[in-house]
Amino acid sequence: MDKRHWKTLICFALLPALLVSCGGGKGSASSQPGSASLPEEPDVSAIAPVEPDPEPVHPYVHPLTGEGIDVDISGRRPIAIMFNNLKQALPQIGISKADVLYEVVAEGGITRIMGVYQDLEGAGDLGSIRSARDYYVSLAVGHDAVYIHAGGSPQAYDAFDNWGVTRIDFVNGPYGDMCWRDPERKKTAGLEHSLLTSSEKILDQMPSRFRLDHEEDYEVGWIFSQDPPAGGQEVTSLKVPFSKYKTGLFEYAEAEGRYLVAQHIDGSDLPVLEGAGGGQLAVANVLVLYTDVAQIKGDSAGRMDVRTTGRGDGLLLRDGRLYEIRWQRDDRNDCFTFLDGSGDPIPLGVGTSYIDIVSTKADVTWG
Repeated sequence: MDKRHWKTLICFALLPALLVSCGGGKGSASSQPGSASLPEEPDVSAIAPVEPDPEPVHPYVHPLTGEGIDVDISGRRPIAIMFNNLKQALPQIGISKADVLYEVVAEGGITRIMGVYQDLEGAGDLGSIRSARDYYVSLAVGHDAVYIHAGGSPQAYDAFDNWGVTRIDFVNGPYGDMCWRDPERKKTAGLEHSLLTSSEKILDQMPSRFRLDHEEDYEVGWIFSQDPPAGGQEVTSLKVPFSKYKTGLFEYAEAEGRYLVAQHIDGSDLPVLEGAGGGQLAVANVLVLYTDVAQIKGDSAGRMDVRTTGRGDGLLLRDGRLYEIRWQRDDRNDCFTFLDGSGDPIPLGVGTSYIDIVSTKADVTWG
């Protein structure tokens, strides 16, 4: 037999072994006639579980929001800015960047809003800027803030003179390079509603004579918690009437854990929008502080007198729950303190706070 015949016999002898090897070996599904090839099940005991990324740990806490931060800014003086809130001047620009927002009634039933910024860096354009009232000056002093406004009432200027307020006045002060008139707002809303400034201009041109840090003994004193305190009642909406002209509207968005801010103003329901394109304003806390509000006797413009010190009743909304609280402020150099029914400080939710200051006669409702 020649060599070619021997090679042929050897190939036929090896063929069964090759077929078994290609079929996956003894017991594989493909070794059975008519069966499909299936992947082998992985050994799950050998797969290590995937651990979630740990929450970042920040060394410092924001004094006005309770958020963790990487740089200690608690020693800085905040900036307090007066915002217009007339219907024709909406939306406000930069309002969503504030850490705390105060709203109080002014003459004629209109309101103004004061935004407090612990760190103004990166806030961008801000406005439109309006005039001061003495009770807003008092609130700014309580934060030891640099107060920015455009003009003011006679009572506000008396407060400036008597209280030694650090302020920037875009009407009667030498700060023309820190603000401008927006041409579109000037055309559509009018000259008085067109005044803007920016965080860049304020920080770049802040007068060197201003004290920019708190005194050593200054503290805001607010406390915060991620979880709501015990008690309270489940509430998803709140209506805060300031006057016939203006009612504040707050609706809880459970998915976000925030309250969407809107207002019934001059007959229309309007969301409070960020004019720089940030959508509807949403906050972690809504506070209502009841106090004495009355028209100043003999004031020809109908200006208001609003008590911002002493004590009073109030409400706190956070995490979809409403708590009845007490507020206390012993002196205009102090911030408000918020107390529970036992007289202990009640924690705010972590994030921005919206503080409505209204008359004790205001018919605030919720549901």
